[in-house]
Amino acid sequence: MVEDAEAIRVAVETALGSAGFTVRALADGTNLEAELSRFRPDLIVLDVMLPGRDGFALLRVIRRRCRAGVVMLTARDGVEDRLRGLGDGADDYVVKPFVLAELVARVAAVLRRTGRTRPAVEVGDLVVDIEAGMALHGGTPVELTATEWKLLSYLAGHRDRVVSKTQILTAVWGYEDYDPNLVEVNVSTLRKKLEAHGPRVVHTVRGQGYVLRGGRP
Repeated sequence: MVEDAEAIRVAVETALGSAGFTVRALADGTNLEAELSRFRPDLIVLDVMLPGRDGFALLRVIRRRCRAGVVMLTARDGVEDRLRGLGDGADDYVVKPFVLAELVARVAAVLRRTGRTRPAVEVGDLVVDIEAGMALHGGTPVELTATEWKLLSYLAGHRDRVVSKTQILTAVWGYEDYDPNLVEVNVSTLRKKLEAHGPRVVHTVRGQGYVLRGGRP
């Protein structure tokens, strides 16, 4: 996503991360071309009012370089601006202020329409189907609370990568300055539910955090 307002950028990045997406967030379009090549996004959340090149200019760059879906974010609610964005190749247009849950739903809808929905994440005998909101371990559905599902979705979105307790706190609960024991307790409960149907897949990496991975960490 490209958004110069830090509060909005952090909030959207956290909401999308909690929904299982892997996100790269930029404050402006200075490094957009390099990030498109390096990250190869399936979808871009793009603000219109940006320092330097505005969202419309960046949209033209995106359309020349890749086929990623584009959801434009802007405080401009005039019909002309919306038609301009859609006419230049945007897939959806969300006007500020907006509800985070609606933005996440629109991102998922654009990914479905463009045929770029994410396949289920498979780790050993564990299958995490983000789109269906379902986890299977050893072929058996795993009953999870809403918080446990957000935690598992976040770990699945970062499969094979170690994530810290702070990153998990921010993504799942939306804040950083809190007792990390909250993460430990929920990871422990999640592990017990998963391991009731198969081998351990959520591993502790001492001094660093947790990783969703088959076999040994």
